[in-house]
Amino acid sequence: MSFLAIDLGASSGRAMLGTIQNDRLELREISRFPNPIIEVNGRLYWDLFHLYNQVIGALQEVKSHRLHVTSLGIDTWGVDFVCFGKDGEPLRMPYSYRDPRTFDAPERFFTRISKEKVYQKTGIQIMNFNTLFQLDTLRSEDSSIYPVIDKILFMPDALSYLLTGKMVTEYTIASTSQMLNPYTKQFDKSFLQALQLNDNYFGMQVFPGYKIGNISSSVQRLTGLQDLSVIAVAGHDTASAVLATPAKDENFAYLSSGTWSLMGIESKEPVINDETFTLNFTNEGGADGSIRLLKNICGMWLIEQCKKEWGDKQPVSYEEIVAAAKQSAPFQCFINPDSPCFAAPGSMTTTIQAYCKETNQHIPQTMGEIARCIYESLAFRYKQVLANLQQLATFPIDTLHIIGGGAQNKLLNSFTANAIGKPVIAGPSEATAIGNILLQAKAAGIVNDKQEIRQIVRNSINIDTFEPEDTTLWNSHYSDYLSVYREI
Repeated sequence: MSFLAIDLGASSGRAMLGTIQNDRLELREISRFPNPIIEVNGRLYWDLFHLYNQVIGALQEVKSHRLHVTSLGIDTWGVDFVCFGKDGEPLRMPYSYRDPRTFDAPERFFTRISKEKVYQKTGIQIMNFNTLFQLDTLRSEDSSIYPVIDKILFMPDALSYLLTGKMVTEYTIASTSQMLNPYTKQFDKSFLQALQLNDNYFGMQVFPGYKIGNISSSVQRLTGLQDLSVIAVAGHDTASAVLATPAKDENFAYLSSGTWSLMGIESKEPVINDETFTLNFTNEGGADGSIRLLKNICGMWLIEQCKKEWGDKQPVSYEEIVAAAKQSAPFQCFINPDSPCFAAPGSMTTTIQAYCKETNQHIPQTMGEIARCIYESLAFRYKQVLANLQQLATFPIDTLHIIGGGAQNKLLNSFTANAIGKPVIAGPSEATAIGNILLQAKAAGIVNDKQEIRQIVRNSINIDTFEPEDTTLWNSHYSDYLSVYREI
């Protein structure tokens, strides 16, 4: 049987066809496309209809190649949402989480409900762009659409609605909002009341594997397909990716590496206490109902933004960036990847140079020096977060699994193994699409549970293992990183 995964990241999207046969998964790329942030009058938006059109295009490709697909599922990044009116039409293009309007939003909200209570009720890392703060900003700014909102759908649910006409709220994507109680798995009523909302503003809550419906007659006409089911997979891309981790036991941490780096462990229950509050760790929903205890870390966003500047006159590839970093002198300067100054800078390279100047370090000049600074800083940030995770885990963390697009960066993988002093297992790079597809397979009854899913992943991919080297040297420079690490 074959299934179609629509996997939408914060900079690009892809449609991947997965066919399962003899306990192995074969992947075929149907399409790949950009997902640009659109700036209008200083506000940053996602183009919902562009994404919808790309999904339609992928389905048209399926039809033109006469491929039989049982179902499709959509996953996206977290927190962002679309507001719909009573007529079922979107009221405005959705804001991007990188829009600067929410920079001070948490502090404004905490004047009504304390930071401690917000975290205690949700266990979610306090970040200015969380759905809770985005909605409160719409309310406090007297947004023209706020009084006429009928439904609020998270991005994967909004696209599924455009395909089926059915409105749902999928659990894993809702868990990123900072509005969901991880114990009850329901929206917290005190937060909804503070936002002047209630449960009726959201679609029926469903869990991964739920059949939302079949594609509408309009989509059938546009694509030539009929009776195609749309399945609510783990709508949060990290939840789908973590499901596809090729782990053989529970003694591991994962790093979902893309625009964001999300490092965490799987937990049977939420972990919400003074220590996780101080460390600002998050408890998000897992595809199997577990809790993903993790930390959001700024990831390839740093390189992606620099790449745009370096390729302004002549295109530059990621391979060229890695090669230049490899040839540059090690341990010259470091940054805190999660410093707010890197969230949406006018120039990433200039901002990195300014950070190094302000912390009395060597100021990187070349592409290689800046890239090396980023990669080494990320490796040390991973070491820092992994040490905190080990304090919280009830089991020894023996291995770090790196999944997602960043798993292909062998230099960073090697740096990470050296920094953490533990083996790094890299792959699959298409973990999110694989998790998406295998959840559809589970919904179709041909896969039973998480263990079987991970066995299929191990049967189907080649993984790279990076053993730690030069750990004494890396440990000696970790203190240099910490000396210029500025707490947020």
